[in-house]
Amino acid sequence: MDNANQIPVVINGAAGKMGREVVKAIAGAEDMQIISAVDKNPAVMGQDVGEVAGCGPLEVPIVNDLEASLVMATQSPIQGVMVDFTHPSGVYANTRAAIAYGVRPVVGTTGLSEEQIEDLKEFADKASTGALVIPNFSIGVVLLQQASLKAAQYFDHVEIIELHHNQKADAPSGTAIKTAQMMAELGKQFNPAQVEEKEEMAGAKGAVTDDNIRIHSVRLPGLIAHQEMIFGAPGQIYTLRHDTSDRSCYMPGVLLSIRKVTELQTLVYGLENIL
Repeated sequence: MDNANQIPVVINGAAGKMGREVVKAIAGAEDMQIISAVDKNPAVMGQDVGEVAGCGPLEVPIVNDLEASLVMATQSPIQGVMVDFTHPSGVYANTRAAIAYGVRPVVGTTGLSEEQIEDLKEFADKASTGALVIPNFSIGVVLLQQASLKAAQYFDHVEIIELHHNQKADAPSGTAIKTAQMMAELGKQFNPAQVEEKEEMAGAKGAVTDDNIRIHSVRLPGLIAHQEMIFGAPGQIYTLRHDTSDRSCYMPGVLLSIRKVTELQTLVYGLENIL
């Protein structure tokens, strides 16, 4: 495909574990091209992002200037897209900056609060710029959430266990929070107390949502991303689980999101809303 017809993409966090997978996925997609790769790691600065990702030279050096990269994305006849896999501490500013420049953000970084997401949605509406905030790009996770939503109609007791590698900065995971939010939309209170409860150690029963759903976070080396839903009722336990064995499972969702965000004029939260 001619470069003039390809979607120009800025990858923010290009040298990270997810960023490298995104580089390889976009490099193999005929309808999009990497125009800039941004990262804060001084060890990779100036290196060819394709070489760093392990997919061969792409003639795109890694830089540490998001603003200049966003400006570059505005020079294309096709509106540019920024894919963000960075850190919770900077994701809000990154996303707002992209919208301000008219570059459509696809955000895989978790850690945005409900208030920040609502603020970004209002900002995107005013700018008539599409944006996607996706807690998890896996199709399997979307199916897990849909099954959980169905089960929550019949089970009053449920707890969520999410397990991730120990380099993940935020807890609970965005996927666990999103799943709990989806179940909360049923308008019911979960886990009615059976006894007067007391935690002998603070946090022993995990975090608790407004709808009384418990979320437990595990962080260990050797894990990637996993979520387990445990529903209980008298005489039965219903368990749903999704396990990630390789980050490549997220890439079909990332590529779909890059294509879909170019059609939007507002912010959409959750992969299930663009499938």
